[in-house]
Amino acid sequence: MTLPATGLLSSNHQEPTTTQAKSGGCGCDSSATVEMDEKLKERIAKHPCYSEDAHHHYARMHVAVAPACNIQCNYCNRKFDCANESRPGVVSELLTPEEAAHKVLVIAGKIPQMTVLGVAGPGDPLANPEKTFRTFELIADKAPDIKLCLSTNGLMLTEYVDRIKQLNIDHVTITLNTIDPEIGAQIYSWVHYKRKRYRGVEGAKILLEKQMEGLQALKEADILCKVNSVMIPGINDQHLVEVNKFIRENGAFLHNIMPLISAPEHGTHFGLTGQRGPTTKELKEVQDNCAGNMKMMRHCRQCRADAVGLLGEDRSQEFTKDKFLEMSPEYNLEQRATVHEGIEKFKEELKVAKEKAQTKKFVNSPKILVAVATKGSGLVNQHFGHAKEFQIYEVEGNEVRFVSHRKIDHYCQGGFGEEATLEYIIKAIADCKAVLVSKIGNCPKEELHKAGIQTVETYDVIEKAALEFYEQYVKELGIGE
Repeated sequence: MTLPATGLLSSNHQEPTTTQAKSGGCGCDSSATVEMDEKLKERIAKHPCYSEDAHHHYARMHVAVAPACNIQCNYCNRKFDCANESRPGVVSELLTPEEAAHKVLVIAGKIPQMTVLGVAGPGDPLANPEKTFRTFELIADKAPDIKLCLSTNGLMLTEYVDRIKQLNIDHVTITLNTIDPEIGAQIYSWVHYKRKRYRGVEGAKILLEKQMEGLQALKEADILCKVNSVMIPGINDQHLVEVNKFIRENGAFLHNIMPLISAPEHGTHFGLTGQRGPTTKELKEVQDNCAGNMKMMRHCRQCRADAVGLLGEDRSQEFTKDKFLEMSPEYNLEQRATVHEGIEKFKEELKVAKEKAQTKKFVNSPKILVAVATKGSGLVNQHFGHAKEFQIYEVEGNEVRFVSHRKIDHYCQGGFGEEATLEYIIKAIADCKAVLVSKIGNCPKEELHKAGIQTVETYDVIEKAALEFYEQYVKELGIGE
């Protein structure tokens, strides 16, 4: 992997050797609190789902070894052979554990910044325990530096927590959409438990009880837990604050509130019955309402069950079965460690650049959004016409916060459909004051300006570029430091 050379970052910076403990009423002494915090940081440092910072630099992959599922969600339809779709439960082909292990070793050599291997479907990993755990066994033996994680609906979690702990699977995601069985009955068609199928409130109640038990079991086993919740307008959107409070009190580390995907062509119950997904504004409002309680994940891309690469990109079609089975594994622990050291050094340089940019103070400064075209590494480094998504940052004073991402159809399509695509892109980022890009053509620049969206062409650290635009923006408003 070649790290980006910007010429903008300074490495003449030393980190402080002491860390101040967080205040709190836990009864722990400060040194113990610091040590605990540092250990937790280390556990998530290279996990792109658990760390917003890591997702700019480290990649993940999922292997599709778990086809069966023990519940039917009204937002899910596990179709195969949908290579152009990116949503949970979709895969192009199923793998055996042995094929999956081979694929992981191949990709770990080709993409050395890949640090996480997850089993997330296309069904539920714990409804396919033999295949799931055999896959983890093979990978843990041959690639010890890769983090292992799984995503589950939680129905069978308590039965397999000991096995999960034994295999050093340190990150588990539970999809928990409600803590009210009445609401659950609107989300789940049926639940299959102990060889019997349950429907309605009865099925939702069983699922919820097992999810609660599983969450507690993960806490007791010291396994980090992320909770995914699908936001469904009119069903659980107002209820998710209660879900957030409950999971925080019961040991969850991270909450990921995701928008419902309900296009009719996906063939889901919600899609076919006209249930809409939330708008970006509605989603952000709920996430903001929950953010004061616990850490929120806002960078989720709702990945395919066979996703490969950085979040926001999908390289799965480079590694289809007919391709990767012909490749020899090039896994090399020392080479991977060298790449990771380079990434960490680059991250330190980014940190210094961000700190230098956050020196100005503004009085009564407004809060604005900016859209960023990026290929990763925490930089504005992508041409407007090549972007398939924009990362959205909120800027207020000298603070820059990542708040969401918005998928779009990339503008450069060889002349086909460009006017319609540009109109859609402008609508997607209409609430942003600027779009930060490495390059942009005159035509889209003019149209963006007509829509009140300024364009900034640069190759720089995202936070630094955003703050430089913000300084110009507030000066035009007549707001001083």
